[in-house]
Amino acid sequence: MTRHNAIRILIADDHLVVRIGLRSMIDTQPDMNVIAEAANGREAVELFRAHKPDITLMDLRMPVMGGVEATGIIHEEFPDARIIVLTTYDGDENIYQALRGGARAYLLKDIPREEFLDDIRAVYEGQYCIPQAVAARLARRLPGPELSARELEVLKLIVEGMSNKEIAAALNITESTIKNHVNSILGKLRVNDRTQAATTALRRGIVTLD
Repeated sequence: MTRHNAIRILIADDHLVVRIGLRSMIDTQPDMNVIAEAANGREAVELFRAHKPDITLMDLRMPVMGGVEATGIIHEEFPDARIIVLTTYDGDENIYQALRGGARAYLLKDIPREEFLDDIRAVYEGQYCIPQAVAARLARRLPGPELSARELEVLKLIVEGMSNKEIAAALNITESTIKNHVNSILGKLRVNDRTQAATTALRRGIVTLD
């Protein structure tokens, strides 16, 4: 493959240093070419629409719009889009949401250089690339029941350190209802108390601290 018909790549990452590093690595490859760079998810969507890249390298945590949301929007408009999540986050909820949104690969930023480049080529050829360690985390996520939208709201406030009474006031519902939600959350996360629920939510990427 020559530079003329090289794999056209869009990089979406809010850190300039990361974008520079990825571009310098990719541009040494005769069969790859970076065609655009986005600093947030909204830019990624706009640039995808404008350039129709062969591969999009998508960070998860970006301002304005995150990578999971951007991936979902792109995939809905362009079902054949080949999106590779490239991130430092290995929580199973992050992995699950990104793949459910349409990502073809979930790679961690400490991946070896040659493996990374080979995975770009593999995804370009239509393959899915999920490293063994990532797949193991995903397997732990899949059997678990989904948290409802209200349970996610309650869990976020638990992570922020609110008591049941404070959560009830914030959500304008009764404290007994909050207790029911908390018990359901504990059961679904398979933990024994609120502290474990908070730490599990953060570790798995269910809740993030902005």
